Amino acid sequence: MKKLSTAKIWAFATGQLGWSLMSGLISNWLVYFYQPDEASISQGQTLFIPQGLVILGIFTVIGAITAFGRIFDAVTDPLIASWSDRCKSPKGRRMPFLRYASFPLSIATVLVFWSPINKTSWINAAFLFVMVMTYYLSITAYCTPYNALISELGHTQQERLNISTVISFTYIAGTAVAYLAPMIWGVFIPAFGRVNAIRVTFTGMAVIAFCCMQVPVIAIREKEYVNTVPTQDGAFGSLVATFKNAEFRKFVASDILYWIAITMFQTGLPFFVTSLLKLPETMTTIYFVGMTAISLVFYIPINKLTPKLGKKKLITFAFVIFCAAYFYTGFLGRIPGIPAEVQGAVLTVAAALPMAIFGILPQAVVADIAQSDAKQTGSNREGMFYAARTFAFKMGQSVSMLLFTAVSTVGAAAGTGYRMTAFLAAAFCVLGGIVFLTYNEIKINRIINE
Repeated sequence: MKKLSTAKIWAFATGQLGWSLMSGLISNWLVYFYQPDEASISQGQTLFIPQGLVILGIFTVIGAITAFGRIFDAVTDPLIASWSDRCKSPKGRRMPFLRYASFPLSIATVLVFWSPINKTSWINAAFLFVMVMTYYLSITAYCTPYNALISELGHTQQERLNISTVISFTYIAGTAVAYLAPMIWGVFIPAFGRVNAIRVTFTGMAVIAFCCMQVPVIAIREKEYVNTVPTQDGAFGSLVATFKNAEFRKFVASDILYWIAITMFQTGLPFFVTSLLKLPETMTTIYFVGMTAISLVFYIPINKLTPKLGKKKLITFAFVIFCAAYFYTGFLGRIPGIPAEVQGAVLTVAAALPMAIFGILPQAVVADIAQSDAKQTGSNREGMFYAARTFAFKMGQSVSMLLFTAVSTVGAAAGTGYRMTAFLAAAFCVLGGIVFLTYNEIKINRIINE
């Protein structure tokens, strides 16, 4: 089979730029749009859905919707993975899914923010629920086959590491573009008002994302690079067989804890900036873009150091640094003698290195586990391995959204809840690092090299 050239790797990674941009719009701005803080309301943000702890007296409406969406998304992951692993299309097992999932994903991403009634209404909540479910189903149909291609297009550990490095760059780039949204919608506010300016901004970004998601479909003929036989296993049987892999279970357990922590941080960043540091919401963009730019500096060193040090040591180190950064976040705005802008800049620098490590290496770890499992069992379940990993981390994100939206309401005016979420994120990061220490990287490498 052909080896993926550098140009083809970048074409493949462009698809990740597209879906990470749309994922960034949802993960970064959905709660900010539907459960706004006092600063946003004072600037003209409309309240579209009921606020407060109204679901079972524990969860906010937006928290319950997003959490259920993640659970729904996690349940559909194994189904999509099974269909993809068994696909017998002449175009390949993965590319047909990429081709047809991108359009409904783009439409759903836009409509998530387009409430039909311009005031607080349970109708808006019902509409939001339907759109969020559509969004999660569509992104699963694209991402699960896409991630499976990492293992299949990379024929060696180094090739898989190279692909993971490049797609990590485009993932961060897409997320960074999503964080540019406040600067863009600020330009449109005089003409459209705050709410419609946000909607216009997200619509334009969704169009760009759709075009990016079509690039790997057009540029790569899957059959020329991948020679795998469609599996005959059913969805449930394949999922059970995947979780029988002990090293995969260890990785997934730590991954769940990591995603609880990182989702709290990403969802809370706009609030940390506006409520704790008392800075304009546009500073969120500056900090995240700065974090992204600094993290890119570490990409080549990480790529070069990984074969020497191993993925396990670097990921464990990243857990430690992230934990310290989250703990520090809980004290933002209360550090005497340091201007608020500088406090935010320190967080930006501290989070950059672990962001780069977690952006590159976990995908490569899953690819290694999938390859080692295929050698041992003779079954090519790459799609199911990535779906199982996705299933697990989306469960973590569901827990995170429930926790964040509930805890953040504590002492909202003083920002007490936001500080509590930062400390919780640090605690989950500690647990994730401890669990990951049990992962046996030596065993996986030995099986692959045999």
